[in-house]
Amino acid sequence: MDPFDVKGKTAVVTGAAQGIGKATADLLHQSGCMVARLDVQAGESILVCDVADESAVEKTFKQIGKIDILVNNAGIVVRKNALEITHEEWDKVLGVNLTGLFLCARGAARRMKDQGGGAIVNLASIMGFSGGLFPNPAYQASKGAVVNLTRALALEFAPFGIRVNAVAPTFVRTRLTAPVFSNPELLKKVMDHTPLGVLPEVEDIAQAVLFLAGPAARCITGVTLPVDSGYLAR
Repeated sequence: MDPFDVKGKTAVVTGAAQGIGKATADLLHQSGCMVARLDVQAGESILVCDVADESAVEKTFKQIGKIDILVNNAGIVVRKNALEITHEEWDKVLGVNLTGLFLCARGAARRMKDQGGGAIVNLASIMGFSGGLFPNPAYQASKGAVVNLTRALALEFAPFGIRVNAVAPTFVRTRLTAPVFSNPELLKKVMDHTPLGVLPEVEDIAQAVLFLAGPAARCITGVTLPVDSGYLAR
């Protein structure tokens, strides 16, 4: 048996219009999955859905039907320090990154438990284990919560044969990290905390998601896998 065989599975990927979400959706499709791509941005093959809107999530999941794999990738960032971020901005980040992830996980699990199981892979971050290099409290709080929510859901859903894991990337070149990658001073600080001397690409994160979603990880649940070029080893 191919330990990475996901052929014939139905996968849902949130935040799939670009970046890590698009790379993950593409890889799952190439691996034989039927992929539903969700995003708030309209686009080719995109199901428009705001993950922070419970009714929108339920409507979209009903439209999809069977779900074997859920990749909770949708996320936003407001790069303001604790003294500057507004309450509204704080709520918006937590609403998408945490509440939206929970709503999708719950919606998928309700279907998976009646199907005999499934796999949920959340996108956390190294900022879920670290105070970070730059002030970003809403994002860091949301990703820390994702790490522990992954553990909690793994325990709750295990009796249904549903595995729940997460991937924690370091800085990856996407639209969200453009302010860092376009600033030589900020990028140098990132590289100074990157022991391998090379940062992952979106495809590296997608491959980690595929591993956790497939049969190779059949006895892995409640784990957050860093793909961080050594950042957390310090």
